[in-house]
Amino acid sequence: MTKLQDAFWKRIDDVQAGLLMADGERPVPMAPQAYKDENAIFFIAAAGSAADRAAKSGGEATFHVADPKANLYANVWGKLDESGDSKKLDDMWSAMAAAWFPEGRDDNTIRLVKFTPHDAEVWATESGAGYLYEIAKSNVTKDTPDTGEHGRVTF
Repeated sequence: MTKLQDAFWKRIDDVQAGLLMADGERPVPMAPQAYKDENAIFFIAAAGSAADRAAKSGGEATFHVADPKANLYANVWGKLDESGDSKKLDDMWSAMAAAWFPEGRDDNTIRLVKFTPHDAEVWATESGAGYLYEIAKSNVTKDTPDTGEHGRVTF
């Protein structure tokens, strides 16, 4: 595993939401739940949504992340599949998820989808203080700031 790939998996845990674009439809906000050991990111989706339809057909998707608190920016390409893992859904269930499903955890419109990334472009940036230092240094030296790692990752 590369240093950048490792940074991606560590930081994606702190991402609260990103934009998931399934089968070329408009991107929609989704809360990721990463499972590094499975090389997967899971999402709770609604029946009939683009994510649900793409998961049923094994469709391609893109997940876009821009999260300054997690110091992670990424375009992640992969495949969506249906997941019938009820235990995983139980583990992921939260007050935020419940707000979207009036019937609660047992709502029959809940779908768990598995996003398996195959590659990504990742920017793993420095923390706030490190970033500010690099910007200040750049303004003095006229060099481009070193704000962290950037590159392509293959999963």
